Amino acid sequence: MFSSSPECKGEDRVIQPTGDVITTEGETVTLGCTFETSYSATLFWYKQEVNDYPTYMLKSFSNTAENSPEFQKDRFDATINETSVPLKIQKLQLSDSAVYYCALSL
Repeated sequence: MFSSSPECKGEDRVIQPTGDVITTEGETVTLGCTFETSYSATLFWYKQEVNDYPTYMLKSFSNTAENSPEFQKDRFDATINETSVPLKIQKLQLSDSAVYYCALSL
C-alpha cells in the first residue's frame, strides 16, 4: 500500500504595505516591510524612480545595516528585527520621490 500526504512547509515571504505615502520636504518617513522566514535573513531595500531600474540602497542583517555610498546612513536607515525591517528616510527631499522595495535573501 502506498500513501502520500502533502507536507506543510514554512514559506519565506516579504510583505509591504501598498499605497502612496504623502509628506513634505524636511520631514521623516518610515516605510514598512515585514517578513517571514525560518532562516537567518538578509533584507535589502531598493529605490526605483520613474522609467528606471531599481537601485540598491542598503542591506540589513543581524542588527547591522550596510548602505550604498549614495544613500548616507544619516538619512537612510533600516534596522532588522525578528519580523520587520522598516526603512527610515530623514530630511526628505523632492528627489526621494520613488517606489521603494524590500527584498529577502537567505
